[in-house]
Amino acid sequence: MGGPEVVGDGSKRELRRAVLSVRRTLTADDLQAAAHALARHVLELPELAGAATVAGYVSVGSEPGTGPLLEALRGRGVRVLLPVLREDNDLDWAAYEGPDALVAAGRGLREPSGARLGPEAVTQADAVLLPGLAVDRSGLRLGRGAGCYDRVLTRLAARGAQPACAVLLYDGEVVDRIEGEEHDRRVDTAVTPSGVHRFGATAGPAEGPAKN
Repeated sequence: MGGPEVVGDGSKRELRRAVLSVRRTLTADDLQAAAHALARHVLELPELAGAATVAGYVSVGSEPGTGPLLEALRGRGVRVLLPVLREDNDLDWAAYEGPDALVAAGRGLREPSGARLGPEAVTQADAVLLPGLAVDRSGLRLGRGAGCYDRVLTRLAARGAQPACAVLLYDGEVVDRIEGEEHDRRVDTAVTPSGVHRFGATAGPAEGPAKN
């Protein structure tokens, strides 16, 4: 199940409203099917074939599910880093040690209970998997507006780190255009339940059959 098409006028506010409205219509079965499809496509990414460390996140609510993916990566022996939200909206990181080691946190989030590794830990990742609400054909990612992951992408660039960066979405959330700002940073890849979408220098047709 890929998700219905999102219709918006390109403005961030309208797109956020449209995406969240569509996501609220998804059933538990929809969410489970999408999570397993996403895991399958992410695990097939060439960029992850030799990855020793992957930064991911714990999905909540109607976000594209990451539970099966996190467990599959851990089963491969990959070191998985998960974000811990700080008071200043920056992200600290801690190692994923399984679903039983996740604890409830503010804003409805779930976070790892282990030792905090510091905001710079993400620069050690071979790949970074980002949440989002939409992405456009240029790779401009739409987040929820707090700027947490814009800070992550800026930190990676400032340190000269070049991990593969992919945003996880539903199919209808790859849109033609999002209004950008000078500080916005782009990603090269989006993964949806129907396949892989490439932008920028890696642009090309989606990989994998459509499964709507």
